[in-house]
This record gives sequence, structure tokens and C-alpha cells, in this order.
Amino acid sequence: MTAVLSIQSHVAYGHVGNSSAVFPLQRLGIEVWPVHTVQFSNHTGYGEWTGRVYDGQSIDELVQGISDRGVLGSCDAVLSGYLGSADIGHAVVGAVARVRAANPQAVYCCDPVIGDVGRGVFVRPGIAEFMREVAVPAADVVTPNHYELDLLSGATTRSPASVKDAVAAVQALGPRVVLTTSLVAEDTPDDAVDLLASEGGRHWRVRTPRLGVSVNGAGDAIAALFLAHWLGTRSAADALGRAAATVFGLLQRTEDARSREVLLVAAQEEVVSPSRTFEVDEV
Repeated sequence: MTAVLSIQSHVAYGHVGNSSAVFPLQRLGIEVWPVHTVQFSNHTGYGEWTGRVYDGQSIDELVQGISDRGVLGSCDAVLSGYLGSADIGHAVVGAVARVRAANPQAVYCCDPVIGDVGRGVFVRPGIAEFMREVAVPAADVVTPNHYELDLLSGATTRSPASVKDAVAAVQALGPRVVLTTSLVAEDTPDDAVDLLASEGGRHWRVRTPRLGVSVNGAGDAIAALFLAHWLGTRSAADALGRAAATVFGLLQRTEDARSREVLLVAAQEEVVSPSRTFEVDEV
């Protein structure tokens, strides 16, 4: 059985971070070991929340406890998302090193959460630099959005060729697989959004209709889903097609219900049997 150590934020109500990633992974038959970097009542987009942020030491202690069970050798991947501080980031990278020491075949999937179009950089000072200088170079798979791809590569991309160059620059930092989400290039129609998966000098694109829904946690879900399918197939193209189909289905159901939270549980069949699939084109 595949096992993933997922180190992310957690909310009691709603679906972001581990609250968005763990259930889809489990629905796909993956054993998940969630370690929470924060525990909040709800995501911060509501403007009000309660809870607390953990520190790097608490992450280290939990990973040590898992290690004491003698099971790190059976961990196939580490998944990380939003980092509240560089301290937590170093704990995540330390956990990756421990897992790789126990299982050299284990991979690290880093969702380099830094910012987004229209919002700019929304993480604490130092996190963007940590992502580029430490986390991304340590990763095998990274899942930036278009804005984050530009930040990590140091480029401003609009043409498909410039996007590919930016991907190559990120891969030069260390990761061999890059999934670029929320991609809007010059050739992207106004009513669509692209996702681009890149591996081994090849690039595959899925183009889906642009939905009107805007919810937190979709990026956390697609990072988890892409990792899950890549672990199962070792094909960026296959992982892209399957992850894109599921996330579109979840978001379509969420939009239809006019829900502020992703309908992760109500629409869970989309995880294992998406109602709509999309062409995966090599570009």
C-alpha cells in the first residue's frame, strides 16, 4: 500500500491544506499520515478564525514519533503545502531527509505556496526565498500556479515558449516534474484555463472551461491528486489528465451548489470516477 506523509495546515471546518488533501488521497486507497502545521477553526479567507500555529519543533517531534514506530521505510512520498514560517519549512525539509534515509526511493512533492495573480505574495517575509532556495531544490515534484512559476523562475511569462523556458529554469533548481496550475498564456482562450505538466523535456497541457467559482483549497487538492496519480503511473501526462478531471468535477459541483467550500465529501465520486474527462495534448 502506498503511504504519504502530508505536512500541511489543517482546519476543523472546510477544506484547505490537509483538510483538502487527506481525504482524496484516502479515497484513492493511499495511506496518509497527516502532520498539521496549524490547526484553525476555518480558513483565513473568512476574515475571522481561532486556533494556533505550530512551530518547527512540534513537526520534528511528530516525525520522530512516527520514526519510532519503525515505519518511515514504508513511506513513499512527502507532501507539503503552505508554510507559516521558514522554521516550519526547515522542519519539512528535515522530515524529507529522514524519509529518504529510510527509503531512498521516496519522493518529495512541494506545493510552493507563495502568492497568486490579483493577490500578489501573501506569505510571510522570507518564505518565497526559502521556497526557491531550499524547498524547491529538495523536491522531486513541484506544483506552482502560474504566478508562482514566474516568481520561482525569475521570469514574466506570456507566450507558451516563455512558459516552457520558466519550467526548465525551475527544473534546473532540482525538481524533475513540474505541474503548473491556473496557467493563462497568450494562447489560452478567455473562457478557459490551462494546466501544464512537464517532465523529461516534454510538456503536456489540459485545457478546461473557466468556472465562476472561487474557493480555497482547490490547489491543495490538485497537488495531492497529481502526486497520487504520478506515484501510481510515473507518468506526468496520465497524472495531469486524471487530476484535472477530478478537480474540475469537484469545482463544477461546488459552483452548481453555490457553496463557499469545495464539496469534497458530497462530490467524492469525482475523485475515483470523474464525470468528465479532458484531452491531454503534448505541446
